[in-house]
Amino acid sequence: MEFAAYFFIVMGLIFFLGTSIGLLRFPDFYTRMHAAGKGDTLSTVLILLGCIFAVFFQGHLTLLLSLKILLIIIFVFIGSPTATHAMMDSGERAGAKPWKKKGENK
Repeated sequence: MEFAAYFFIVMGLIFFLGTSIGLLRFPDFYTRMHAAGKGDTLSTVLILLGCIFAVFFQGHLTLLLSLKILLIIIFVFIGSPTATHAMMDSGERAGAKPWKKKGENK
């Protein structure tokens, strides 16, 4: 169980690193928001699952604590993609143009 906790937490941190690199390297607003929305949701859920395993391994996992962590996971699953969509919609209304290769027609 301790290995599973470390595995999920490290995988979550790797996805956070990928999200950070995507935010810095992608060329336009829309691709950056895609990286932020997908990577943030997955990495947060992985880290929370790792926390569940870590607390279970220590013997302190209670029904209330597991319910709280599951509610946080559900909130992240619903809230993060919704917030990303709202920001992308606002960016479109503000006139953010998608990135195109040089020489590519409209």
